[in-house]
Amino acid sequence: MSFGRREFMYLMAALGSTPMFANSHMRLSPESKLDNYYKLKPFGNARILHMTDSHAQLEPVYFREPSVNIGLYGNKNVPPHVVGKDFLDYYHIKGNDRLTYAFSCVNFEKHAKAIGKVGGFAHIKTMVDTLRGDFGKDKTLLLDGGDTWQGSWTSLQTRGKDMVGAMNLLGVDVAVGHWEFTYKAKEILENVKALNADFIAQNVFVKEDALMDGSPAFDDDSGLLFKPYVIKKLGNARVAIVGQAFPYTTIANPKRFIPDWTFGIKPDELQELIGTIKKKDKPDAIILLSHNGFDVDKKLAQVVSGLDFIMGGHTHDGVPEAVPVKNKEGTTYVCNAGSNGKFLNVLDLDIQDGKIKDFKFTLLPVFSDLVPEDKEMRAYIDKVRKPFLQDINRVIATTDVTLFRRGNFNGSFDQIICDALREVKGADVSLSPGFRWGTSVMPGQEITFDDLATQTAMTYPETYLKEMDGTTIKNVLEDVADNLFNQDPFYQQGGDMVRTGGLSYTIDPLKKMGKRISNVKMLDGKPLDPKKKYKVAGWSTVGSKAAGEPVWETVEAYLKNVKHLKELKVDSPEIIGLKGNNGLTKC
Repeated sequence: MSFGRREFMYLMAALGSTPMFANSHMRLSPESKLDNYYKLKPFGNARILHMTDSHAQLEPVYFREPSVNIGLYGNKNVPPHVVGKDFLDYYHIKGNDRLTYAFSCVNFEKHAKAIGKVGGFAHIKTMVDTLRGDFGKDKTLLLDGGDTWQGSWTSLQTRGKDMVGAMNLLGVDVAVGHWEFTYKAKEILENVKALNADFIAQNVFVKEDALMDGSPAFDDDSGLLFKPYVIKKLGNARVAIVGQAFPYTTIANPKRFIPDWTFGIKPDELQELIGTIKKKDKPDAIILLSHNGFDVDKKLAQVVSGLDFIMGGHTHDGVPEAVPVKNKEGTTYVCNAGSNGKFLNVLDLDIQDGKIKDFKFTLLPVFSDLVPEDKEMRAYIDKVRKPFLQDINRVIATTDVTLFRRGNFNGSFDQIICDALREVKGADVSLSPGFRWGTSVMPGQEITFDDLATQTAMTYPETYLKEMDGTTIKNVLEDVADNLFNQDPFYQQGGDMVRTGGLSYTIDPLKKMGKRISNVKMLDGKPLDPKKKYKVAGWSTVGSKAAGEPVWETVEAYLKNVKHLKELKVDSPEIIGLKGNNGLTKC
């Protein structure tokens, strides 16, 4: 069931004549009215809706934007590496509590208490249906940028099938993947078959020996696993959508689940494909639906010509403009749509005489208190969650501390995981992956198993306890730091910095590989001994399966013993060498 304009509750009247963002047709407003929030001025003749990185969050959530998202070199002090008050200043957001809450960590607890949760597929369904209905269903396309089938207890238990059903009900037209590939190959292909959308990727291939053994592929000659692109007719316009799955899947995630598939960044192949599409299909616009991450997409836009837009994901950045990137043939605009169902991108194109004459781009925050739920999606969510309610509603502990994950270094929920690993496993040091997914829990709330699952529900959750010498521990920190802060975005192949428990360290992100980490100390203040053996606990091994219990069992046991979090010390490193960098702040 879709809602009409009267039921949708809009705002966003103009504040003078100043547009909210550079290429948006949504405008700032005072918050005296809540009856017209999402109204966009009519523009163009083709509409692209885009969401990404929902991480299976069917229900509305709290989600704190990062206070640390460091950009270096050419990405210093430009979106998305501008946070907190600097972000608000960059985009001239003043006096608007809703936009402050949506796009920054500034006064997060205050705004969360007043405004409430964001996202939720029943609310997104209402927005999608309204935006389609207002513009014309035949002229509107909905893209899903991946990381949709993972991140909740229900998605793990159904192997992503709950999200396939939600995507079908939402009306997704085209999709790509990343965490989708952390299920087994057979499960992935079953889900793709059940998905009504086109699942595309120009950079995922089946190995030659697997092809010879009969492994399924979209094209046996090229080895492509999926269709590389699709042509969609939007009114009188023809738009090509090219798929770009996360290129480093088998580096950042286990290859043991998908041993016959290979991934890569593939800029040369992409350039050749663009030429083929232009010659063969003669589209009016070419859009890359990407899960590269924002900085990688910017570099790709520099080295590959012929793309009009890159609709990106992976790094969870809510960037309220289409960022222009110059290349040898013109300009490609890079867009992102945040995470956890918190935002919906709207790209309106004015296509005339076979090309884009103009466009308007708007990143819409999904405020759950302003948008009514779609009844059909609400019923579906209740149905898929019902078998698991006893688990997900189980109260584990309570907290006076805001719990969150997103940021380049330890978040408070990461710290709980690290503390749990050390205490329950009897370790000196704990290491937890720098995952970006995971929602927030507000002070004064109960911590449920549902909350814990948003931080831990994955297909390789097993814990380990093993000995490492001090040199190995430091090398782990150096390796992950290079992955995060390498000067070449094409070598940034994973998430944020590994989270640590039981030690402290200093980091200079501008140093070279092997020189960024210094002053590593244990909690007793003693320096990390390069030769000494330490007990190290962790989880989520990318290589062979670890032998320990799933990490959610470890953390639940720890929290049940703690019962109530009155305070929490987060083991964040000392960051040096970044004076004047607006990618870190205190919120």
